[in-house]
Amino acid sequence: MWIDVHCHLDDEQFAGDLDDVMARAEAAGVQAIITAGTDVASSRVSITLAERYPMVYAVVGIHPQHADTWNAETYAAIRDLAGHRKVVGIGEIGLDFYWSNNPPRAVQEKTFIAQLDLAADLGKPVVIHNRNADATLMEILQRGKGKPGGILHCFAGDLAMARQAIELGFYISFAGNVTFKNATALQTIAAALPLDRMTLETDAPYLSPARGQRNEPANVARIGQKIAELKQSDQSSIANPTTQNSARLFGLEISEDC
Repeated sequence: MWIDVHCHLDDEQFAGDLDDVMARAEAAGVQAIITAGTDVASSRVSITLAERYPMVYAVVGIHPQHADTWNAETYAAIRDLAGHRKVVGIGEIGLDFYWSNNPPRAVQEKTFIAQLDLAADLGKPVVIHNRNADATLMEILQRGKGKPGGILHCFAGDLAMARQAIELGFYISFAGNVTFKNATALQTIAAALPLDRMTLETDAPYLSPARGQRNEPANVARIGQKIAELKQSDQSSIANPTTQNSARLFGLEISEDC
């Protein structure tokens, strides 16, 4: 059994065949899927999808690329959505310094911290996006922000950062890019980290293990297989602990066989 802790089922690439996507995920042994909001509108859609499919859960939040939309109204909307029975965390939130000062870094940091505080107030884990912002992100988390923990989604930092995040109570989440042939540095990190602090995700429809094709939650099994290869282990030795980690963190109901 597998859990895909991060994808975007609201993406238009799934508009025509989402029922088939969900059937393939179930056939691949995926027991739960967490779909992430990136703004208020997509957070609402994510909840609608979680209501539609029993195996789907949602996280709600404002992505750093939409950080300049954060205000009292946005805060109230996200807080209200977070109370839904199938919302298991606050996300996708974080920092993205790849695009030059757009939105301004100070705005991103303010919005990120506000949502970390909201998550802590609600007692919900966070799903953190990080791109080219390692030092700033870790400085914020080291100040005690980010309780009660969560995942660093689609991890792309170095081994020292991963270990530091684990010490702060976070899980490191690996996505489809860990399967890429040129991802040797990321693969080294995956091989080195303990399974009890690891989760798996697809980030679908992005980062497909089959380059050039749409990604989907069923591929979390392929990601797990790659982790098994890196750790010179078998799939069940990866599936069981990562599934338990994800279920424990997000409070998901899973089969006792996992």
